[in-house]
Amino acid sequence: MSADAPNRVEELRVLEAEAVHILREVVAELERPVLLFSGGKDSIVLLRLAEKAFRPLELPFPVLHVDTGHNFPEVLEFRDRRLAEAGHKLIVASVQASIDQGRVKEESSNASRNRLQTRTLLDALEEGRFDAAFGGARRDEERARAKERVFSFRDEFGQWEPRAQRAEPWALYNGRVRRGEHIRVFPLSNWTELDVWSYIALEKLELPSLYFAHERDLLERDGMLIAVSDYVSPHDGEVVHKLRVRYRTVGDLTVTGAVRSDADDVNGVIAEVKGSHISERGETRADDRTSEAAMEDRKREGYF
Repeated sequence: MSADAPNRVEELRVLEAEAVHILREVVAELERPVLLFSGGKDSIVLLRLAEKAFRPLELPFPVLHVDTGHNFPEVLEFRDRRLAEAGHKLIVASVQASIDQGRVKEESSNASRNRLQTRTLLDALEEGRFDAAFGGARRDEERARAKERVFSFRDEFGQWEPRAQRAEPWALYNGRVRRGEHIRVFPLSNWTELDVWSYIALEKLELPSLYFAHERDLLERDGMLIAVSDYVSPHDGEVVHKLRVRYRTVGDLTVTGAVRSDADDVNGVIAEVKGSHISERGETRADDRTSEAAMEDRKREGYF
């Protein structure tokens, strides 16, 4: 153990305590919260924090996954097993169902469905009459998310207006909403990618296997390594390579890139994160490689 290890643990416990306080504050202030769960590392940490906040009682809210239909199989397997073992109530909101019902229109059968998730999420929140939705977003991910408050107010249309957000002096949160409005709540706002991985190591949390080095068939597209799948096949001139990679983030597999890596355990990943100068979304999410203004526009519409 390094000389600064005790200080690092203390830092993580401070972040943990802050997140637990936020989770409890929401349950105290609002009537029908829900926890958004993607099966990614941030939502896995968020779920553990929620369990810590309310043990030995059951979670006082369900868990909601917006399923694009283009998910990594490893993530779906992990989602179902993790939540079943814990006995948490899982709600699955399907983008495919939104397409079938005419709520959204798909450009093509193998196009990214990330943008289509917004309508599916808003419909699920309205159907469940949820007035608060916990999310695992962090301010260090990209500049538009850095503008979020911990309590991010959304109007009756599910839209976000950065100039209409409420001040949060001394960690005092205003959760007052009218019927139809809701709050997106981000207990991991002050965490970094390194904090998340360090907490995973501290708590010995299980993750989907794709977060660690493995061999996979990939093709290079738009400067990223995209997995070959039922939804992604080579275009003319593209070559499939079998490479040893891992994933830094989890999303729609049509736009989520892998990174070359030999890190096959948490300590190896932490070493790589310490040496990286590019955020995980900036390096591996094609739909997030856009301008700050464009991302803000998506968030205004109700995007995560």
